[in-house]
Amino acid sequence: MPENEWLAEKFEENRGHLRGVAYRMLGSLNEADDAVQEAWLKLNRSDPSDIENLGAWLTTVVARVSLDMLRTRKARREDSLGPGVPEPVATGSEGGDPEKEAVLADSVGLALLVVLETLEPAERLALVLHDMFAVPFEEIASIVGRTPAAARQLASRARRRVQGADAVSGADLARQREVVDAFLAALRGGDFEGLIAVLDPDVLVRSDVAAVGPGGSREVRGARNWAKGAIVAARGARFAQPALVGGRVGLVVAPRGRLFRVLSFTFAGGKIAQVEVIGDPARLRELELAVLDGGGTV
Repeated sequence: MPENEWLAEKFEENRGHLRGVAYRMLGSLNEADDAVQEAWLKLNRSDPSDIENLGAWLTTVVARVSLDMLRTRKARREDSLGPGVPEPVATGSEGGDPEKEAVLADSVGLALLVVLETLEPAERLALVLHDMFAVPFEEIASIVGRTPAAARQLASRARRRVQGADAVSGADLARQREVVDAFLAALRGGDFEGLIAVLDPDVLVRSDVAAVGPGGSREVRGARNWAKGAIVAARGARFAQPALVGGRVGLVVAPRGRLFRVLSFTFAGGKIAQVEVIGDPARLRELELAVLDGGGTV
């Protein structure tokens, strides 16, 4: 078999793994495919006789490419003077496959993808490669330009942020989760009475400007006053998933893993007493988010 055909065959054997690495690093199927394609181009420019372990070599290349893409993304975000615009849900005109991306995002855990977005690029790489793909810290160190001990610290720090602190007792979290799950089910099902059942009658709902849009009401009081409008505008509920928001159970709305809205709840008497709807990109980046057990923990 000619060498170029052999390389192409071996690359295809590794494509699924490489795509998984890149997707967990980047949270975008299109960007993941770009990173995998870049690895293929680098392989074609390399001498195969110098590569001892092709799978490990390709994983390293994809990780480096993904790290560079994350750093570029972060720099663009910091340099931008305007509000961030979430990546659109559908990408059919650009050759994307929203259904495949939704399946992949669900398999990873939308909440996990959202929390990974809050990490520094090197932290995200260390956590993804070590905890999800068992890459040794010695190899991770060479990618991020740190010592193995420093790479281990990156993963440890990222792990703590992903898992969150024990801000409330397990029993309280379990009860909050029940309430939020019922809230989300009612929104998705258009169940007005079900929504009323988990809201305090005098619930106060506050939204920032980005969340309500021009002319929208930023403050609504009363379960019945708010519930009807919430159900009508609940199209994004299918992209929502419970997560820890500031140590309490809340909701993240993340089409294709990109954070778009956060609902932060205050609980009283086993019901939701206050809702804060956050859509401003700058505020979203400052939130303390963590993954709930059973919702995509690493």
